Amino acid sequence: MTNTISWTDRDFWPLKWIKIAAGDYSREWLARYPERLAARLGGRQASLEAAVQQLPSRLRNACARLLFTNKTFCRRVVAEMWFLRAKDAVCSLACMTLNEYRKKRQFGVTPEPRGAGDAQKKRNGSLIYAIQKHMASHLHYDLRLEWRGVLLSWAIPKGPSLDPAVKRLAMQTEDHPIEYSHFEGVIPAGQYGAGTVMLWDRGTWQPESADVDASLREGETKFTLQGKKLQGSWVLVRTPGFGKSPSRSTWLLIKHRDQYASTKDVTEEEPRSVVSRRLLADIARDEGGDIERASQGDPAGQGRNATSAKAVSGRVARRRRPS
Repeated sequence: MTNTISWTDRDFWPLKWIKIAAGDYSREWLARYPERLAARLGGRQASLEAAVQQLPSRLRNACARLLFTNKTFCRRVVAEMWFLRAKDAVCSLACMTLNEYRKKRQFGVTPEPRGAGDAQKKRNGSLIYAIQKHMASHLHYDLRLEWRGVLLSWAIPKGPSLDPAVKRLAMQTEDHPIEYSHFEGVIPAGQYGAGTVMLWDRGTWQPESADVDASLREGETKFTLQGKKLQGSWVLVRTPGFGKSPSRSTWLLIKHRDQYASTKDVTEEEPRSVVSRRLLADIARDEGGDIERASQGDPAGQGRNATSAKAVSGRVARRRRPS
């Protein structure tokens, strides 16, 4: 979140918060304090409320009781204190959940972000949604949904389908850092997930259930996407198949019937990056990757054929070059 309050500011020391709540300051001081508080908070009310909804249920309920029910100034101050403490706890949890992600990668070699573990890089309280098209050992699409400071991730071998009658397998993988939602490039050979990565779609998402943590545990999470390519209502349903570990479970990604449902093959008809408009072969060429391998993930007649033609042309030119 932006405009966060620093604990180093002496006006916001925990002891002072407690004293304010206890009424130990004069009426004159309290009369001036709301203006000073408002100057620091700015227009954070909406984003603060949205952030509270992402906290673990126990902390969220405590914050909600103070923030939304009690409107007095002292209660408001205490609510802010609760929120800041809970925010730090969520940041710490995000760092812990990224351990598996970090163990698999050499950040001196791969351009992938290490992740700062700072869950507060938010805009208006919205939740990040992204899909990355990844040509690694095989082509797949990685669905990423921001939750509690990290990107929950699922690998979808065949990519998403707009047809509600089609159920797409989604393998849950390790959590990724928030910064990964901007990543597009080439993971070098010898590194985990080596290959070309395209930012295929990006936007925001909104949970349709009141308790996201509970819906994830129960194995049925409904949500709405607001992306450039995917929109509308979707559901992830956990299957009883292989993958007993919560971080390695198998799910099905299904489109709900709404105005955005269609029989269009969105992965074939919209194969380009949502940010750079490049194909996988273009990204590999620009970033020093395996162009021929990357082109296998592009639709026939675009990346694959174009790359082959350029390769042939290059070989002919080299043969004709005088010695």
